[in-house]
Amino acid sequence: MDKAIIDLGSDEHFMREALRQAARAVEAEEVPVGAVIVRDGRVIARAFNQVELLKDATAHAEILVITQASQVVGDWRLEGCSLYVTKEPCLMCAGAMVLSRMERLVFGAPDPRGGGAGGLYNAVSNPALNHQMKCRGGILEHDCALILKEFFRGQRKTGGE
Repeated sequence: MDKAIIDLGSDEHFMREALRQAARAVEAEEVPVGAVIVRDGRVIARAFNQVELLKDATAHAEILVITQASQVVGDWRLEGCSLYVTKEPCLMCAGAMVLSRMERLVFGAPDPRGGGAGGLYNAVSNPALNHQMKCRGGILEHDCALILKEFFRGQRKTGGE
């Protein structure tokens, strides 16, 4: 019997890494969004939403992971990097990706009501901006949407936000 080959460089592999970060957000009672940044086939930064923990409206997983990756790389320009995130980024986060010169965005669950990568807006490939990114959505979409749905279902039951 042939063994399945695991492609450690696949979008699905790195999205699973982002899902692990989203699970950490659930443990911290944060909205379960996780993100990783990959460069040269290796994860160089990991983060999850920490808005409540840090009492900071900008502490989205994407912003935190961009900051971490910039420290690792030693530059604010993240050329050659791909960001994997479990939910389509909001406009703030999409803008930060463009400003950091990120090469590629890969997201799981779309956000038609507030997404900044094609859902409500499209900041990542807007030709009016000085940088555009490649973008691929819907990677492990079911798993990424499910963790969000379960979190918010639990919030409604307990009277949370």
